[in-house]
Amino acid sequence: MSLSIRNQLPGTVTTLTPGEAMATVGIRLTGGQDITAAITREAAEDLRLTPGTAVRALMKSTEIALATAPVEGLSIRNRLPGTVTHIAAGDAMVSVRVTVEGGELTSAITRDAAEDLALSPGTPVVALIKATEVALATA
Repeated sequence: MSLSIRNQLPGTVTTLTPGEAMATVGIRLTGGQDITAAITREAAEDLRLTPGTAVRALMKSTEIALATAPVEGLSIRNRLPGTVTHIAAGDAMVSVRVTVEGGELTSAITRDAAEDLALSPGTPVVALIKATEVALATA
């Protein structure tokens, strides 16, 4: 199956905490970082997720925010440090490619935000992704 979601990081399920409707899934990415996905309990069951299951964490570029310094006081659980490697700027939006340990992410942000952050290749950033915006696929 081909997907339009370019952000796909491989990893392994480390924890699974089912709730009545939703489950949280801890994932250790191949780069060594830990992230959390919040998916429906039914999806976790359909994927037969258990600790040790190989998965791909999928994130739309429009759901990845960027910060130029560590941010405190946020409910966003997933914070991946990286470095800007490429910027493609349009009139309104900017596509920012970020290298993280074990892979690469693309973030789509407004041109104003990119200018306010003074982003350029080599800028260190933190990619911020809400757990509810991380989808999972099995191999």
